[in-house]
Amino acid sequence: MVDVGEKRVTLRRAKAEARVTVQPATLRAISAGALPKGDVLAAARLAGIQAAKRTHELIPLCHPLPLDTVRVDLVLRPPRTVVIVAEARVRARTGVEMEALTAAAVAALTLYDMCKSIDRGIVIGPVRLLEKAGGRSGRWQAGRRGA
Repeated sequence: MVDVGEKRVTLRRAKAEARVTVQPATLRAISAGALPKGDVLAAARLAGIQAAKRTHELIPLCHPLPLDTVRVDLVLRPPRTVVIVAEARVRARTGVEMEALTAAAVAALTLYDMCKSIDRGIVIGPVRLLEKAGGRSGRWQAGRRGA
């Protein structure tokens, strides 16, 4: 594990995204709440939040963090896409990129699990960091020069 004991405690924030591609009929079923396992969006949101809180148990050498907040939003983009955006914030000595990425990825996996009975061709990806702020390295945003 990296020693972060000498780092300053600062506000740190990270935002990550996962894209999930499904059949148009699957997206309609998600929107209508018409899947056998229930409300896909609510379950995926909760799974993502829970995963962020347990990231240190899933990723070797990841520091446990006392998260201030985790937010997971799922947006349906017809005809075939669900965009999942997860944001995590903490006041700590190390960043929350892994928590945001884990939240987005697990929300996507939950969506897959809940929809696989009607759509075996679901594709997850890309999963990527959109932005991070705080700490010594400051702010970083995907798509910017030097990023």
